[in-house]
Amino acid sequence: MPSLQNAVTVITGASSGIGKASALAFARAGARLVLAARRAEPLEETARECRQLGAEAIAVVTDVTDEVAVQALAQAAIEAHGRIDVWFNNVGTGVVGPYWEALLDLQKRVVETNLMGTLHGAHAVLPHFLRERRGVLVNMVSMGGWSPTPFAATYAASKYGIRGFSASLRQELTGYPDIHVCGVFPALVDTPGLAHGANFSGRAIDPPGPFLTPEHVAEVVVGLVRRPRAEVAVGLPATAARIAYGIAPVLTERGVGAAMRAALRRARPDTRSEGAVARTVPTGTGTRSGKPVWHVRGPSLGGVALGGLGLLVGAELLAGVLTRRG
Repeated sequence: MPSLQNAVTVITGASSGIGKASALAFARAGARLVLAARRAEPLEETARECRQLGAEAIAVVTDVTDEVAVQALAQAAIEAHGRIDVWFNNVGTGVVGPYWEALLDLQKRVVETNLMGTLHGAHAVLPHFLRERRGVLVNMVSMGGWSPTPFAATYAASKYGIRGFSASLRQELTGYPDIHVCGVFPALVDTPGLAHGANFSGRAIDPPGPFLTPEHVAEVVVGLVRRPRAEVAVGLPATAARIAYGIAPVLTERGVGAAMRAALRRARPDTRSEGAVARTVPTGTGTRSGKPVWHVRGPSLGGVALGGLGLLVGAELLAGVLTRRG
């Protein structure tokens, strides 16, 4: 799909963060947009901004955990434009803290939102792709789909699940060379997402960064639709995590675990919060939250190798410290 002019594009989670940035990026490329999220007013604001850029855009309030609502979203796109060319499963949330500390209902909600939301989207759009024998399905994963995410175990479970689902689905669609299933694996991104997640750690979740910009991730998604690939890392840390866990999983697990424990120990105390996991909140309607960002133009092979090696060495050193202290 070298040109996105008039490409009918459905984006979930479009009221803020990467979803909003992606909507604006696709609007600039000339796509016709069908935007979805739980919050009506921020969603309509995104649609309005897309229309100001000259794109057609409609807003459909949708909770992706509701399969009927997601089917209705697909039907709204068909009724408005007669087809669907691109579907971006972008919604994501998480619970931070020891797994056993958070309410199980919230942990279930993470799986329902991240994993089941992705399954609902795929189930809604694939019949239309199969009828036309073409289409691009983009699933938002994260570098947490390649390596462990201690103190966000359910988030990691959902992201591992999305990666496995995407890989399996690609094989089921081998008879349809023009239907593509793509996974996006970004490193930390400056969005309202951290504030929207639940926090049961008792500590403020405020990673020092630097972060990717949601606009950069959005441009990667647009490029991926133009030239589909199975999996794409966004940011050197994501590529490094993939390499490190593939080569030395035990060392990487220990290193990431030690780093997370140290970060939580250093963080200031904070109250526990359910965030926006179970219900919407009015805050966080922009693309960014204001954290320090870096602009990535794509890592070189040497940079990838050095990043992976650095992560491995760091993991090994941390593992050695833990062993000596044990």
